Amino acid sequence: MSATLPSPRPAHTDAHRHALAARTAKRDAALAIGIDAAFISDLVDRFYAAVRDDALLGPIFATRIADWPTHLGRMKAFWSSVLHNSGTYSGSPMRKHLAIPGLDRTHFDRWLTLFRATLDGLARDPAAAPHVEERARMIATSLLNAIVINRDGLAAAQGLEDF
Repeated sequence: MSATLPSPRPAHTDAHRHALAARTAKRDAALAIGIDAAFISDLVDRFYAAVRDDALLGPIFATRIADWPTHLGRMKAFWSSVLHNSGTYSGSPMRKHLAIPGLDRTHFDRWLTLFRATLDGLARDPAAAPHVEERARMIATSLLNAIVINRDGLAAAQGLEDF
């Protein structure tokens, strides 16, 4: 008698199918409230135009971004990944922000203020702005916490609140 070998697992396991369904549901929910590729492109273009003109944030970006079209393309891929779970962005935003000396809550507060103002002028569906803003707030909180922990230690982050 020969032993029967177990059949190989299918390429698409239940976990893979579940992850794919969750990714599709996230994208579809965003699309249903008008967060499509054109919205993301407009958001990024308008937001970074405001950042470049801003007295506090503009100089930080001016010293680090030499090729704005490439940066904007990267940010569009980032926000597509955040809002559609598209997987189009590969990079390390945390590492980039940790490398900027002197970043603090004032900078992230201003970043969020500009982001909210951009959303207010862009979102066609009333549900879109809070949806995108929540993700931006979570990103700002995460980046600021990492900066504080890296610079001042874990204890310094204990008193930080979310934006």
